[in-house]
Amino acid sequence: MDYEALMPKQLHEPVDAALVPRFAGHATFMRLPALTSAEGLDVALIGIPWDGGTTNRPGARHGPREVRNQSSLMRKVHHVTGVAPYERLAVADLGDLVVQPIDLMAALEQIEAGIAGVCAAGALPLSVGGDHLTTLPILRAIHKAQPEPGPLGLVQFDAHSDTNDSYFGDNPYTHGTPFRRAIEEGVLDPRRVVQIGIRGSVYSADEHQWAKDQGIRIIYIEECDRRGPGDVMAEVRDLMGDAPTYVTFDIDSIDPSMAPGTGTPEIGGLTTREAQAMVRGLAGLNIVGADVVEVSPPFDQGGITALTGATMLFELLCVLASNR
Repeated sequence: MDYEALMPKQLHEPVDAALVPRFAGHATFMRLPALTSAEGLDVALIGIPWDGGTTNRPGARHGPREVRNQSSLMRKVHHVTGVAPYERLAVADLGDLVVQPIDLMAALEQIEAGIAGVCAAGALPLSVGGDHLTTLPILRAIHKAQPEPGPLGLVQFDAHSDTNDSYFGDNPYTHGTPFRRAIEEGVLDPRRVVQIGIRGSVYSADEHQWAKDQGIRIIYIEECDRRGPGDVMAEVRDLMGDAPTYVTFDIDSIDPSMAPGTGTPEIGGLTTREAQAMVRGLAGLNIVGADVVEVSPPFDQGGITALTGATMLFELLCVLASNR
């Protein structure tokens, strides 16, 4: 018998803001302990400070640091669901993956290796990017780590489909291509990919046709507005079923009036309240990892985008805890 596996995990509590001011001490995600190993954790909070796939405004490489700062405003208990994640899950901040900013292909390998280590330790990765290309190597690592073969499902909150084929000639790796590559590689099951909040002008009338031909469910912002969060998320839960599912939250899914600090803003997006309601609707899914991406502090105003990213991170953490 594996007696070590039966031992209760050490739970970690955030620093209490009533005892130590939020602006004091070391900045970590949710003011949790900073650890160097995912061993013994249920969920590993990780920063991925890299934006080598950016095609427009850079700066998402600085996202993890500022989201950490703003996450000091998160408390211990979800005010709607009553979930207290730190009482249910062993969670800590594993710091940032070391990702060199020059060689794109080497960076993708570094990200995949870093997430693979988290998976091998038995923890779920909950990361902050970084541009949206960071999600591709994360998906590769999680897919390889699954005990049963088969592609993953994906719930994607985004203004953009990110299923373009290439940019600037024949470059296949940018933050606008990750999910096309993941489907081509067999990492994602396109019939279990749902994209929520898609909007904005496109390069051509058939820009989304490849995605639709694969079976991806695109829920444009106008449909979100017409149906409401509850109805949309009921469909998402039906599509995902109980198979392994990854969740990726691009901050540009939210209207830039509420989240201006991002690389490719699109007006007419989700409100923060709608986004929170939708993430809460993920409860019960078999989530094997999640991320928040595209927070770009150089374009932020008063830290509001980073605060939104930190809040969505907490919402995702509470969903993971509610599934225990």
